[in-house]
Amino acid sequence: MGYSRGRYSWLLRPVLIVYDIFIINVLAYYMLNFNDESLHFFSLDFLNNKYLLYALYSIFFWLVSAFLLNFYKVYRYTSILNICALLIKQFLVFTIIVYAFVGAFRSISLSAFVIFNYLLYSFLAIGFLKIISFYSLKAFRSYLKGNLRNIVIVGGGESINELLKFFAQKKELGYRIQGIFKNNDSVDLDTAIDDSFDFLRNNPNIDEIYCAIDELSEKQVNEYVKYANMNQCNIKFIPNNFKFFTKRLQADFYDYLPILSIQEAALNNEVNKLLKRSFDVLFSLFIIVFILSWLSIILFILIKIESKGPLIYRHKRNGINYKEFNCYKYRSLFITKEVKGSYVRQNDSRVTKIGKFLRKTSIDELPQFINVLKGDMSVVGPRPHMLSYTEEYSKKINKYNFIFRHHVKPGITGLAQIKGYRGEIETDNDIINRVKYDIFYIENWSILLDLKIIIQTVINIFKGDEKAY
Repeated sequence: MGYSRGRYSWLLRPVLIVYDIFIINVLAYYMLNFNDESLHFFSLDFLNNKYLLYALYSIFFWLVSAFLLNFYKVYRYTSILNICALLIKQFLVFTIIVYAFVGAFRSISLSAFVIFNYLLYSFLAIGFLKIISFYSLKAFRSYLKGNLRNIVIVGGGESINELLKFFAQKKELGYRIQGIFKNNDSVDLDTAIDDSFDFLRNNPNIDEIYCAIDELSEKQVNEYVKYANMNQCNIKFIPNNFKFFTKRLQADFYDYLPILSIQEAALNNEVNKLLKRSFDVLFSLFIIVFILSWLSIILFILIKIESKGPLIYRHKRNGINYKEFNCYKYRSLFITKEVKGSYVRQNDSRVTKIGKFLRKTSIDELPQFINVLKGDMSVVGPRPHMLSYTEEYSKKINKYNFIFRHHVKPGITGLAQIKGYRGEIETDNDIINRVKYDIFYIENWSILLDLKIIIQTVINIFKGDEKAY
C-alpha cells in the first residue's frame, strides 16, 4: 500500500531538538554527580543548585551552537558524510561549552575523563537517533512511497538530463516527477512554459519547480518565482555546468550536479529577522506616535487648502518575493492616480507647492512607517519600485541580482539612497548602481549598518539632496 505525500516530516526537527536536550541533561544528572542530595533538582537554593544551572546553561548554548552550525538543517539530499561532519562539529563545540561550565564552578570536582565519557555517550545517543531517522525516512520513501516531493522540471539541456538521471538513480530521496516541459520538434520553449503554468494551476500539489535558468527570460523567471511564493512551493534553478556560480544563489549538490536555489538573505534568518523586526516595530511606533500624530493634522489642512484629494496617497509597489502592497505617502501631486512608468521629474508641473517642500525634505515618505508597522516594509532596505518599472529594470540587471534584491522587505530608506541613487532613473547606470548597493546591503546587513543609514538619511534631509524633487 502506498502513501500520499508526507506532510508531517517537518515534525522530525523539533522532535530531534527535544530528544537531544533531554539526552544531554539526563545523562548529566546521572554521570556528572548532579544527583547528589545537596544538588537536588528541586532545591530552592537556585544559585547553589548546580544541576539546574547546568540545565539552563546547556539548553541555551546547545540551541545557540546548533543554530550557528546548522546542526538540524539536514535535507533529503544531504549525504551521510555531511551528517557525520555536523555531529563532529557540534561535539567539539559542545565539549568546549561543557568544560567552560565546569571551569567556572570550582566547587564541581569532576575529572576530565568523566566529563569526556558524558560527552561521548551523549553524542553516541544523539548521533544514533539522527542517523536512524535519516535512513528510516529513506526506507519510508523507497518502500512505502511516503514523504514524497512532487516536482516539475522546466527546460532541457545537459544539466536537466543529469538531473533526471540523478532522480532515477536515487529513488530513496523521494522525488516524484509530475511533468517535464521543454522544447522539442513539435513544441517551442515558450509554448512549453505556457503549458507548464496550465499544469501548475491544475495541480496545486506540486512541491518543487526546477528551472533551467539559462533558457528562461527574466520575465519568465519572475513568473515562476511569483507562482512559487503564492503557492508555497520551492523554486530551484539548474545552471549551465560550465558557468560560474554567483554567490547570490545557494548551490546544493545532488551527487556532482549543482542545483541552485535563491539563497536566504542573512537578515532573513530567524534571529536576525526577529532583531530587525523588533527594531522596525519600536522605531515606527515612535515615529507614528510622536511625529505623525500631530504632523498629519497640520499637513491635512495645508494639502487640502491647495488641492482636492486625500491626505495619504496609496500606490502599488513590489515587496518581498515580488508581493504587491499599497505603499503610503503624503500626497504631493495634484493628481491622485498613478501613471504607469512616470517618475516625478525636476520642475514637474504635477507637484503642488506644499508637495515640493514635502518631497525635498522626504517628509512625504513618513506614512510608510505605517507600512513598516504592518510588516510590508522595513525602516531600511532596498527601495520598492513602481510595478511597471520592476519589469523594465529586470531587463537591464543581472537576473540573479535582481531576484535576490526582492528576497528582503523593501525599506523607507536604503544604502543606495544615501549614496545618491534615488528618485528618477536617467541612465542604465543609475539602476545598475542602485541594485549594486542594495545587494551589498543585503549581504552585509547589521543593526549598526541600519543605524548608520538612518543617521545619514537624516543628515541628507538637512543638507538637501539634488535628486529629491
